[in-house]
Amino acid sequence: MTIHLLTDIEQALRGSWSAETCTPEYRDRWTPDNPARDQCGVTAMVLNDLLGGELIRGEVHVDGVRTDFHWWNRLGLGVEIDLTREQFGPEETVVGGEVVVRPPGELPRLQEEYALLRDRVAEKLGRS
Repeated sequence: MTIHLLTDIEQALRGSWSAETCTPEYRDRWTPDNPARDQCGVTAMVLNDLLGGELIRGEVHVDGVRTDFHWWNRLGLGVEIDLTREQFGPEETVVGGEVVVRPPGELPRLQEEYALLRDRVAEKLGRS
């Protein structure tokens, strides 16, 4: 088994993002200028595959109104990793953060986007 540093995993994830891996309903707003935009759900799932831990979901607020959800990871000892944090503009604030249990089997949503990102990352990490 090969052990990868978090920096290797982060680089593989960031290098694998595209419009095809982001949340479909927001695909038209994805650009290479902000590649983390709408990648949080699938990124958190792939990172969970690789490192375990917990999935965390918070709310994105604009002017105090929830406009979306944001996902990230919590590893052992409470270390939180959010590889898509830079996607938000100054008017967007992430609030809260609750543990969400990963559903067994296939994901109810974003299955194709997750599988594509997972496979791209595995290839970059030499796990194909």
